[in-house]
Amino acid sequence: MNTAMILWSFIIGMIGMGYFIYGKKVSNFYVLISGIVMMIYPYFVSNILLSIAMGIALIILPFYL
Repeated sequence: MNTAMILWSFIIGMIGMGYFIYGKKVSNFYVLISGIVMMIYPYFVSNILLSIAMGIALIILPFYL
């Protein structure tokens, strides 16, 4: 794992934690689940571009559901 992947994983995980806290506070199930997934998936994805694409998709997805 290189430095760029560690940095992107950290950024996506922090955004996921924010989504989790916000979703829990306002009782929004979609934002809560999106936050949990954003905190977990960087452990399983090793491609930087795929990780960034998944992160952007998970950031946008709760607003369309």
